[in-house]
Amino acid sequence: MSDVSIKQILAAAGPITDLTVQGWVRTVRRGKGVAFMALNDGSCLDSLQIVVDLNRPGCESVADIGTGASLQVRGELVASPAEGQSWELQAESLLLVGASDSDYPLQKKQHSFEYLRTIAHLRPRANTFGAVFRIRSALSFAVHRFFHERGFLNLHSPIITASDCEGAGEMFRVTTLDDLQPPQLDGKIDYGKDFFGEETGLTVSGQLEGELFATAFKNIYTFGPTFRAENSNTSRHTAEFWMIEPEMAFCDLAGDCSLAEEFLRAMVTCALEECADDLRFFDQRIEKGLIERLQSLSTAQFATMTYTEAVAQLGKAKQTFDYPVVWGADLQSEHERYLTEQVVGGPLFVVDYPKEIKAFYMRRNDDGKTVAAMDLLVPRVGELIGGSQREERFDLLQNCMRENGIAEKSLEWYLDIRRWGSCPHAGFGLGFERLLMYLTGMENIRDVIPFPRTPGNAKF
Repeated sequence: MSDVSIKQILAAAGPITDLTVQGWVRTVRRGKGVAFMALNDGSCLDSLQIVVDLNRPGCESVADIGTGASLQVRGELVASPAEGQSWELQAESLLLVGASDSDYPLQKKQHSFEYLRTIAHLRPRANTFGAVFRIRSALSFAVHRFFHERGFLNLHSPIITASDCEGAGEMFRVTTLDDLQPPQLDGKIDYGKDFFGEETGLTVSGQLEGELFATAFKNIYTFGPTFRAENSNTSRHTAEFWMIEPEMAFCDLAGDCSLAEEFLRAMVTCALEECADDLRFFDQRIEKGLIERLQSLSTAQFATMTYTEAVAQLGKAKQTFDYPVVWGADLQSEHERYLTEQVVGGPLFVVDYPKEIKAFYMRRNDDGKTVAAMDLLVPRVGELIGGSQREERFDLLQNCMRENGIAEKSLEWYLDIRRWGSCPHAGFGLGFERLLMYLTGMENIRDVIPFPRTPGNAKF
C-alpha cells in the first residue's frame, strides 16, 4: 500500500502490512540495535514513528540519515506501545531520497519567529508554520465554498490597473520606461509613451471592478492579491496581501452587514470543525483560550451602533486613551477594542462614519455629514472587516469625486454604471491574513503569509 498520507495512516482502523510512506525526518534517536525516527509529510501536525532494526538487511542506511532528510520507508503498521501515539511503522526497508547534513537550520526544536522569517523557504517544515499554512489552505477553500453555495460569481479582478481605489497614492508603479532617462512632457514623465499609454500600478483593491461586474451578475466576489507601497514595518502590514471582496447589487448597508456576519461565522466554524488539531496546537502554544474565544464568536450576538454613539461611549470611558476621542477623527485600535471588549462584550458593527474620513465612493446619508459605511470590530483585534453601501446616484458621486480632487476622466467608466442601469449596491473587504491572525492567535502578519513582502525584503 503506497501513496498514503501520514494523516490517513494515523487514523487507520487497524494494522496494515506492506505500507510505504514518504516524508521528512523531524528527529532521529539511535540506540543499541534500534533507531527511532519521526517522519512528517505535512499532512498533519503529528509525525509517524518509524522503528528501525539496525541489523535488518535493507535498513543499513539509517546511519547516514539526519534531521531534514527525505525518506521512503516500507514496512508494517502496528499498534504502538509508546504513550501518545496509536501506531508506529516497523521498517522493512529504507530509501534515503534526499540527504541532510548537520548544517540543516531546523536542528533545534525551538526557533524564534524572527529567525524563521529569515529562512522562509524552510519554515513550513516547522510545526507552527505547518499548522498556519494548513489552516490557510482550508480557509481559502472555505471562502470559495461560502460564496459558491450562495450563487456568487468569482471575479478575477486585474492586478495591473490605472485606478487608485483608495486614493492614498501608495501604489507600486508598473512601467517599461527607461529608468535613467524616461520621456518628458512639460517637465513631467510622459506616461503616454509607456507600455499601457498611461500611468499604471499594482492594484490596492478589486472593488471598483467588482462594482462593474455586480451590475451585470448581481452578486460577485474577488479573492486575490493586492499591493500597498506603504513604508510600514508594523506587525499588521505587508506590501503584498490577499483580499476578499464581495459586491452585491440591490443591497443596502444592512444587507452588507448581514453578509459580513454570516461570512465571519462560517469561517470561524470551518476552522473549529475542519482544523481542530491545528487549532489545539495554537490554543496550547500561541494563545491560551483561543478555541473558547472562537467558539464564543461563532454563537455571539453581533451588536450595532453608529459612529456617533461609539464616540459618546468612548467619551464616558473611565480609562485614558493614547489617542484623543473627538467626533470626526478615525477610531484607533485601542478605541475599537474598548468598544468590543468593555462596552458590548462581543463583535460590533460601527456604522455611519463622518464623510471626511471615508472614501469618495461611499453613499452619503441624508444628514449630509455621514456616509453609509460599516466596520466590523471584534475583541482582541479591533477592525476585521470594512465596507459600505456605494454611492449609486450619478450626480452625488460626481460631486464627491470633485470634492476629493479625483479627475472624472480617470474614472469615466466608473461613472457610467451610475448613468446606465444604476441600482443600490454594497460590499466589504476583508484582509485574508488579518482573518488568519484572528483565527490562529498569531500576532504578526508576516507569520501567516508564505513569503512576506515588506520594506527591504522581497527574498524567497
